[in-house]
Amino acid sequence: MAQKRKRLPNLDRVNPVDETGVNERVARFCTRSIKNDSKHTALKLVLSMIDLTTLEGQDTPGKVKQLCQKAIHLHDNLPGLPTVAAVCVYPNMVGIAKQALMGYGINVASVATAFPSGMSSRDIKLEETRNAVADGADEIDMVISRGAFLAGEYAYVFDEIAAVKEACGKAHLKVILETGELVTLDRVKKASVLAIQAGADFIKTSTGKIQPAATMQVTLIMLQTIREHYYATGEKVGMKPAGGISTSKLAIHYLVMLRETLGDEWMTPDLFRFGASSLANDVLMQLQRQADGLYQSPDYFSKD
Repeated sequence: MAQKRKRLPNLDRVNPVDETGVNERVARFCTRSIKNDSKHTALKLVLSMIDLTTLEGQDTPGKVKQLCQKAIHLHDNLPGLPTVAAVCVYPNMVGIAKQALMGYGINVASVATAFPSGMSSRDIKLEETRNAVADGADEIDMVISRGAFLAGEYAYVFDEIAAVKEACGKAHLKVILETGELVTLDRVKKASVLAIQAGADFIKTSTGKIQPAATMQVTLIMLQTIREHYYATGEKVGMKPAGGISTSKLAIHYLVMLRETLGDEWMTPDLFRFGASSLANDVLMQLQRQADGLYQSPDYFSKD
């Protein structure tokens, strides 16, 4: 992706959000009829867009290795499956994941910048980012300083994102807005504009630790902001809804929204991801049902 010009935007000029219009559009996305052949293609696309994730205090090297094996062997009885896009872990687990995934074309993503709170000094955030990249992270998922953003300290947040982007080197940067703490769609739009202008390769809804996490309304606002940036500059920015997307049906609604908002060019893991842990299992169950007409029990699939 092209490097964005880092210039602090005037957020007072960001147009307010029409919440009624957003809700009406989201309702229409959820009524689209998907034929069986298209559904099969969509399910495989969803799989290819998943960042398979474990971000728990009880994570161990063994658990991360197990998750990597799941990423490599999603379902050996279903031929022709794509791989997931990435495995997302804490910074101290990056080396473990990198070694386990070597040669399989699956990226390693690492959260950073004092995830999930973001409550640390900038020096520590930058050191954590550099260490994760040095250990092999292909992607960094950073959290913004929500307290500073909500206090109107936009320059502080902007400069921090830009500094983390520089610390990423060749790794892609996903900027987590934690939309559940921003509360309003107007703030979500302003935070999206700020993150994009500061250099985000992706903008991401949530850490998954705060409720509400991803919603279709929030995601639509972020997609529309990406579209506005693309029309103005020709630069493509990716999108990652994360948290609460656990069923194939809901994931396909998101794909419908993505296609109708940004078009076919964004229908790729290079520009759209799902942050999820349980979504992959539901997608595999649906694909198995399409293959033999039978649902497998969730007990046949690992929890992580």
